Amino acid sequence: MILKLVKYHVINSRTMHSVPSGSYCGYDGNRASKDTIGFWKAANIILVNQGLASVSFFGVNLTLVMLLTRVLDQDSATAANTVTNWIGTSYLFSFVGAFMSDSYFGRYLTCIIFQLTFVLPVGCGDLESPCVQPSSVGVATFYLSMYLVALGYGGYQPTIATFGADQFNELDPEEKDSKDVFFIVPKRSFFNCALNFGCLLSGTVIVFLMDTGHWTFGFMISMGSAIIGTILFWLGKHRYRYFLPSGNPLTRIAQVFVASLRKWTIDLPSNGDGLYEMEGESAIKGSRKILHSNEFGFLDRAATVNERDNLCGQNSINPWRLCTVTQVEEVKCLLKMLPIWLCTIIYSVIYTQTDTLFVEQGEVMSTRTPFFHLKLPAASMSVFNIISVLIFTFVYGRCVPFIARFTRNPDGLTELQRIVGASEVFMHVGLLDFFNSQAPDGIKSLGSSLFTSSISLGNFLSSFLVRMVMIITTGKGSSGWIPVDLNKGHLERFYFLIVVLTAIDFVIYICRN
Repeated sequence: MILKLVKYHVINSRTMHSVPSGSYCGYDGNRASKDTIGFWKAANIILVNQGLASVSFFGVNLTLVMLLTRVLDQDSATAANTVTNWIGTSYLFSFVGAFMSDSYFGRYLTCIIFQLTFVLPVGCGDLESPCVQPSSVGVATFYLSMYLVALGYGGYQPTIATFGADQFNELDPEEKDSKDVFFIVPKRSFFNCALNFGCLLSGTVIVFLMDTGHWTFGFMISMGSAIIGTILFWLGKHRYRYFLPSGNPLTRIAQVFVASLRKWTIDLPSNGDGLYEMEGESAIKGSRKILHSNEFGFLDRAATVNERDNLCGQNSINPWRLCTVTQVEEVKCLLKMLPIWLCTIIYSVIYTQTDTLFVEQGEVMSTRTPFFHLKLPAASMSVFNIISVLIFTFVYGRCVPFIARFTRNPDGLTELQRIVGASEVFMHVGLLDFFNSQAPDGIKSLGSSLFTSSISLGNFLSSFLVRMVMIITTGKGSSGWIPVDLNKGHLERFYFLIVVLTAIDFVIYICRN
């Protein structure tokens, strides 16, 4: 089964494009030399921006369940569901950002717009000083602010990842190696490290402030990080490489399916011979042409020419009847990635517990350390996860040469093999790298949004599971598996339920791939 994963390829975007990469330009819209823009001079600004944005988002994310239970007086299950619904909504907004980026605004302007969207009580909620009941206006303002943060971070996250990758030309050997260092775990994955260092700062400084009741001060630090990150990102505008947006991908996808249905009864040419493709540059603006593949052959009908198609001039072709091979292959790429995407949703159910039930468990644990009698805030438990990610990333990088001897892969493991690996170190980064590398040029941000949307659906599924568990396990004198007082519940049974679902999902992933 594992050997099968080595040979699995959705699309190799490095070899299947028939023409060089789409041209990039400078801030003024004109073509510019690669020596003056892009590369590390631009990537370093993006890394700092990613770190500061992570401080802002996770400063809210890591402490939200504490605020809901201590300040808004929600019970454990309700607070957990409120957080997972909020996180799910945050990453669901990634589709909005990806759509605007690929279709109209481009990646830079999309990042700026959604970062600007980034832009409560004090002295209570510290486990000793209970808060008074907040007003309905205060609660409404709180939820409005939280979902503005969700909109900003969700729309920004998939676009900034793709924009960072844009700064490196993968056809240039030197820049290709640097892109791997920027993005891929075996090399270093500076992008992932920047995110985790931002989480580390949030899980220590901001969490300690909020745990002592200084909610407003903690949120001000989060807001300040977002403001500084946005300003630095804007100041670097003359250093970036820009790619033109490729138009509405949803329209192109719909055209392929409509054109295929219209020609459902015609015979397909063998091996893709005679399928329609424009001469010269790709019909998809700013995108490379993609060679024909044999999968999902029924979609090839959209590019099959018949007597009703008018080929007298390019402007007279009806795209709802006849599509190019590149346009058809773009849709095929999305369809090939969907099984991987579906198999990662259950993993996100597990991962979201670190922001909800794990924190609530920490609230009823003794978190005082034997060193200096220091008491760790419950939300700071996430720091151990962040540190382990940074350590295992370093260890795996050192083990790559040894692993490569057996796999004959210079990266040690393929993206798909890493997705069945050691949780966040391999799963999150491997999945982001997989979707970014396999998505065609015209839907790069949409490809990255598949990663964040799997997190979104995992959070919504977690909310559904918690709700169902509480409905089934409460009643007849029972307080359920996840009661207000966790010491009276059976949280371990809920975790065993997730383990069973994950085992089933793992088997499906291995068999499918």
